[in-house]
Amino acid sequence: MTLSLSVRIVEEFASKEKASMPLCELADLAVSAGYEGLCMRGSQVGVHSTPAQVEEAARTVRSRGLKVTMVTGDFDIVYNNAKGPECLRHIEPYLDLAEALGSRLIRIAMKKPEDIPFASIAAEAAAARGLRLAHQCHVESLFETVAGIEWALKQIDHPNFGLIFEPANLELCGQDYGAETIKRLAPWIFNVYLQNQTIRSEGQLTLNTWCRGPVSFDLANVGGAGGIDFKEVLMGLAAADYDGLVTVHQSGIPGVAPADSASMASRFLNGAGSQIESK
Repeated sequence: MTLSLSVRIVEEFASKEKASMPLCELADLAVSAGYEGLCMRGSQVGVHSTPAQVEEAARTVRSRGLKVTMVTGDFDIVYNNAKGPECLRHIEPYLDLAEALGSRLIRIAMKKPEDIPFASIAAEAAAARGLRLAHQCHVESLFETVAGIEWALKQIDHPNFGLIFEPANLELCGQDYGAETIKRLAPWIFNVYLQNQTIRSEGQLTLNTWCRGPVSFDLANVGGAGGIDFKEVLMGLAAADYDGLVTVHQSGIPGVAPADSASMASRFLNGAGSQIESK
């Protein structure tokens, strides 16, 4: 697997527009923690950035021997709001951004069945430039439930459009995220997002879902006690012969330094991955 760190590690969970660390420091952190790439978001650089800012970001990442594994080009996509799918109607700036950063993968957003034709058109435009589009398993989207994800992907029906498999959002929606689900969705998986949480009624955070209403939870470290069964996820990916991107998509956790959170996740995932490969 190619281990990637999302720049979300220096964003607060609810505030995705400002980062607590500049990209040069974050890139150094990723290198020291053993990551091969950075998953880029608008808090560092996006379609709103100037060409000079994008060029500087690309140079910063490249000079550390890292790659940009995926690009999420605007804030509406990460907030998953009603404007998120607008990227599909105007995909060219997102393709330009990905190319400038040296990334081959772009995250997009979809909310309604009416977005499907635009996703197909955007995927065709991406394919013409050797790029791919992907949608995350996400609450309040067409990609909330396993059945909904499969339906949407079959409707789009384009080899350059796939899935960012993400067990935490599936758990919030009461969905299975283990080996059977991974096997079912494996043909479309372009990236794997890993973040951790513990669901409880008195949790500090709450997200709404279309399928089961509001769900409360607390943030937790990837590799920490409790929460998502990451070993089950990694075993399911191995069984499906997945050997692509695995991205630590953890947001900043109050009281935990980003370097500590990133290093814990890297050690855990590399250790768990080695154990699975040796079996």
